Amino acid sequence: AFTDEREARLTTFRWMHRYNTVRRHSRLGQQPPITYEKNTRPTPATLAPAA
Repeated sequence: AFTDEREARLTTFRWMHRYNTVRRHSRLGQQPPITYEKNTRPTPATLAPAA
């Protein structure tokens, strides 16, 4: 039970942040999603500035 809406939002944000960046996933070779993303895209996804 939450005491107010702010506490509920903060708890939800913390859980979502951990789920999307920290937790390990068996389908990704027991790597956190953020590590998997960094390893699969070693080059920047942005374009070089135009001359």
